[in-house]
Amino acid sequence: MKILLLMMLFVWTLSAKNITPSDVYAQVMLIKQEVYGLLQHYHVKYNPKQIEKESQIVAKLKPRDVWQKTYEIAVKINILRQTHNLPLIEPVNMAPVLHLNPDLVYEQTQRILTELKIFETRENITIHHSKVQRFQGKIPLDVFNGLTQVSIALDTLNGGKFTPSYVFGEQMRVYDDITRILNQLNIEDHTIPEKKNPNDKPKDVYEKSLKVLEKIKQLQIGVGIGFVDFSTFEKKNSAITPNEVYTITQMIIAELQTLKAYVGVNSITPPASHYKTKTPAEVSQLVGWNLRKLKLIRSLAKD
Repeated sequence: MKILLLMMLFVWTLSAKNITPSDVYAQVMLIKQEVYGLLQHYHVKYNPKQIEKESQIVAKLKPRDVWQKTYEIAVKINILRQTHNLPLIEPVNMAPVLHLNPDLVYEQTQRILTELKIFETRENITIHHSKVQRFQGKIPLDVFNGLTQVSIALDTLNGGKFTPSYVFGEQMRVYDDITRILNQLNIEDHTIPEKKNPNDKPKDVYEKSLKVLEKIKQLQIGVGIGFVDFSTFEKKNSAITPNEVYTITQMIIAELQTLKAYVGVNSITPPASHYKTKTPAEVSQLVGWNLRKLKLIRSLAKD
């Protein structure tokens, strides 16, 4: 009986598809085709070359960061649904893992494609599709940049971008995750929010968020967790948008999952609450508080 089970497991392993970043990238191109089709249907002007130019970053990202970008797109599809008086669908979240593989990103692309097709059916829209292309040699960064193109195109379709209120909701998710890690490590937290600076802009929030990512990297290095160098995300100009702050917040959430998994926090990051009228100053204050809380952790190393 044991031999039979081992043989069945061996056959199943051989038959399981090995999903690569190239496979995921092909699905992202299908998603882009759907969104561009919606832009054409609604006669919304867009510049594909400009979108591609705006979407190019260079960094050695991991699948977990790409997965988090799919969450951003799911939120924007929700905005599209809301605009057309359709009920909201809570974006999918998952339990923390140390190593997220491309298979899970592929799953997310299928959910996104399904949601777009549902929207098209509800709105009686027909999108003409091309055949699925085959790609080779793609890496997580290629997938991330492709998803960024989709995200920018959805902004154009929605006629707007993320507001500080959206960012605040996501930073509250960061707050919850850090709190869970502190509780798991039995670290007392007596931190309080820093004084709010009414002059803070999205640029200030963005720079503080990079400091949070740097602290997370230090903790990852201390226990041998594969880290990401986000230094290429630094922007010297002052024209930082809430959209860019939203994305960098998602990177924080993605990287925090490794810390949660390492210390044994298995809870899924709670969904974002909805806020209104939040300002960059309020977001900046919250990010500063999150950084203070994170600095309480000197090491994740177990005794």
